[in-house]
Amino acid sequence: MPRRRPGGIRARVPGARAAEARPTIDGLSSRALSEIFRLEHTRNYLRPGDVGAALRLWKDYVRRPERELWDDYAWGNVHWYCCGDPLEARALLDTVMQALPPRSARELRRIVGRYDAVWNQPSPPYDPGEG
Repeated sequence: MPRRRPGGIRARVPGARAAEARPTIDGLSSRALSEIFRLEHTRNYLRPGDVGAALRLWKDYVRRPERELWDDYAWGNVHWYCCGDPLEARALLDTVMQALPPRSARELRRIVGRYDAVWNQPSPPYDPGEG
């Protein structure tokens, strides 16, 4: 009688965990990524993938044209309830940076700082004669 392969037996065991996707954030070391993974699985205010999604949302928001940012400020954005609020995402990133060990927090702070610099960049002067 042929022997069954151990992988085939484990694949049929109920309750066996499937390999979960690890977070991928450009510029972070594998140590920082594993600590973020651990936080996302141990904290009740985080779900797997929340930190990467928050970083993506903040990055996309700060890179929008200034006129769209002003409209959001003046009138509010009705799409935030379904797609996520970038300001809440930035607050979540602050919370995660406080919960991470210092070395990993420094790495994440460096990446978030790049996007914050874009956010705080002064706008070009307005010239009504152009256009």
